[in-house]
Amino acid sequence: MTYASEKHRSAPLPQLHGVLVLDKPSGPTSARCLSRLKRLGQKKIGHAGTLDPMASGVLLVLLGNATKIAGHLLADGGKIYSGAFRLGQSTDTWDKEGEIVAEAPWDHVSPEQVRDAVAAWRGVSEQPVPPYSAAKHEGTPLYKLARTGKETPQKVKSIEISHAEVLEMALPHVRFRVACSSGTYIRSLAHSLGMRLGCGAVLTELTREYSHPFGLDAACGLDALLDDPPLLERSLRPIAEALPHWRQVSVTPEEAAKIRNGIAVPCRDEGDRALLLERGGALALAQRVETAAGPCWAVLRGLWT
Repeated sequence: MTYASEKHRSAPLPQLHGVLVLDKPSGPTSARCLSRLKRLGQKKIGHAGTLDPMASGVLLVLLGNATKIAGHLLADGGKIYSGAFRLGQSTDTWDKEGEIVAEAPWDHVSPEQVRDAVAAWRGVSEQPVPPYSAAKHEGTPLYKLARTGKETPQKVKSIEISHAEVLEMALPHVRFRVACSSGTYIRSLAHSLGMRLGCGAVLTELTREYSHPFGLDAACGLDALLDDPPLLERSLRPIAEALPHWRQVSVTPEEAAKIRNGIAVPCRDEGDRALLLERGGALALAQRVETAAGPCWAVLRGLWT
């Protein structure tokens, strides 16, 4: 795939700090998308939840100090996906990118059965992890084990589905939308549905519409960013905006200096945790602790450079 950035040789941007809501295109890996942005001068870069190469949509890219909140975004955030699957086939990857390993008649399946099967996702609390995935077994990603031709270990993970519906149906093709917890494998949902219906199913399309707390309406396309590097800075969201469920507490410059030196400062607000702000900018994630001097904010994660 050729990107517009390859036409430009402008000076790299300074290291930025914040969250970029990227509209990832279908095709490249999430890692490749980040490597393209890295060439714009963003050496400190990460993400909060990868997307499979086939998938498109919201990928939260963390720049600079924002890389320090990745774990909190993953723990606190739900996802919304729309996509499509096809009945009558099974692949080794559980999506259309893999090799077909089985085909079966699907014409015995009624639209009502499909709707019921998709609605039943809401009752799913555990799912099998796809054999071609980045989940690890004894330190080795499953996809590497699968590529050796050996049988991969069966792994199961806990998930939560809060919404599932069929959007369109022209059997054997079905379009759907699902809201789920972070880390849910949508191709696993499609694969399991195909097994229950007795004909197999593969995921053929997937778009992440929302990754807490941002949706596609806030996203910027990769080609647009690479074609116009200053757009990256204009599109950046502050760290505080990415953590809406954290209580925001402003501290004085004197308190900020103490926090940077590892000294707890008095807690004048209620709540067990807070995002401490200095002059409106994110300074640290903190937890309320009881000390001999009274309740104080103790730093969980410093967000300063």
